[in-house]
Amino acid sequence: MRRLRPHTREERPLTVHHLNQLLLVCSAVLLVAVAAVRISSRSGLPSLLVYLGIGVLMGQDGIGGIHFDSAEVTQVMGYAALVVILAEGGLGTKWKEVRPVLASASVLATAGVAISVGVTAAGAHYLVGLEWRQALIIGAVVSSTDAAAVFSVLRRIPLPARVTGTLEAESGFNDAPVVILVVAFSTAGPVEHWYLLLGEIVLELAIGAAIGIAVGWFGSWGLRHVALPASGLYPIAVLAIAVSAYAAGALAHGSGFLAVYLASMMLGNARLPHWPATRGFAEGLGWIAQIGMFVVLGLLVTPHELGDDVLPAVVIGLVLTMVARPLSVVGSLAPFRVPWREQALMSWAGLRGAVPVILATIPMVNGVDASRRIFNIVFVLVVVYTLVQGPTLPWLARLLRLGEQGEASDLGIESAPLERLRGHLLSVTIPEGSRMHGVEISELRLPPGAAVTLVVREEESFVPLPTTVLRRGDELLVVATDPVRDAAERRLRAVAHGGKLAGWLGTNGSR
Repeated sequence: MRRLRPHTREERPLTVHHLNQLLLVCSAVLLVAVAAVRISSRSGLPSLLVYLGIGVLMGQDGIGGIHFDSAEVTQVMGYAALVVILAEGGLGTKWKEVRPVLASASVLATAGVAISVGVTAAGAHYLVGLEWRQALIIGAVVSSTDAAAVFSVLRRIPLPARVTGTLEAESGFNDAPVVILVVAFSTAGPVEHWYLLLGEIVLELAIGAAIGIAVGWFGSWGLRHVALPASGLYPIAVLAIAVSAYAAGALAHGSGFLAVYLASMMLGNARLPHWPATRGFAEGLGWIAQIGMFVVLGLLVTPHELGDDVLPAVVIGLVLTMVARPLSVVGSLAPFRVPWREQALMSWAGLRGAVPVILATIPMVNGVDASRRIFNIVFVLVVVYTLVQGPTLPWLARLLRLGEQGEASDLGIESAPLERLRGHLLSVTIPEGSRMHGVEISELRLPPGAAVTLVVREEESFVPLPTTVLRRGDELLVVATDPVRDAAERRLRAVAHGGKLAGWLGTNGSR
């Protein structure tokens, strides 16, 4: 009978105890990261740096001592996180803000990227001495504005809708052409026939846009006409539809990133049932994706190797921030006659985050010469200029007098379908700053088939009279039949923004 030898350290099987330890470590990291969100919001320090710092501390040069050097795993995890982040950003993008600036944002995300790549690559080649292939890769990598950074920063600053819409749409659109450029520059052999590369970019963007719009339209139509058995299924269904748009776009050899953003934007503007719960779920997943992505990037970097790349990173960052980005903004927005103050703010608001660092793993996976140095330069550049640009953006907005104060708060409306009754139950919360404050129930002028059935005020509920005056903080229960559900919601939003005279003043309730 053969004697069984004990398992060595390398052969020891995974047990429930090991799984418990792994779950404990992961939960501890998430708790620390969540606490870091609070600390960063109070101190003004960008949360990106906090998460990266957690990863660095856990890495081989930190107290954790974890040796992690897989660029392939980092790239896969980064792509997955970016899909979630783009989905969350698209769900929160308001069509009424993006529609007027769709053309300018598209030009900024394509022609602006080309200008930025060329100028930054020239600076990296002539000022730092990098070879042209390496310089072009760095120029392409850092020309993508980070969706997570833009969404998180801009939604805390009261900027004009045109500025916010342009920057959010740009950050959602420009990942697609940048990924194509980085992959092309990282491919072995010379890059020939630039017009073929341009045609490939246009084709992939067109395929991704078509698939994203189609998936978003069919998904929103289905969710509005099919009542799911539980409200908790709606957030899951929305995220599943968004992720399926990315998968379909990628499988069709189109831009999956553009597909997921457009599909999510269509879902976010479709007035879906249980929308506040869906937004909260998506924001939570977005935070988890950001935290995981930044921690993994912190693990991948080796701090003691960064010393020689600090000066090149600062120089390339200066070229990017002070020359390339302003030229791309001015060159792209000149035909649209955007005021110079808004152009100045958008030039400084080209925020970089984890996306450039993720894209810097592409040449590492493809075995490009000096790819590790490219990664280190991009990492240092992102850290330094995130620390500079993020905290100073609100100050610059005030200096340029672009802050908008006193705008009416958006009205929170949650819809629950009543399938058998062919109606909808709308839960409406009147926020601070809403012009619905002081309006009587009769002055809402809801369409026939819709009525306010209950008001909750200071934890007490009552059936309102036509003369009941609404107040800030009230919660309303509105029952609407299926044919007038959209009209009732539009009227409620119109009154929230324009008061009782909304119809006469031309205020509408579009989102």
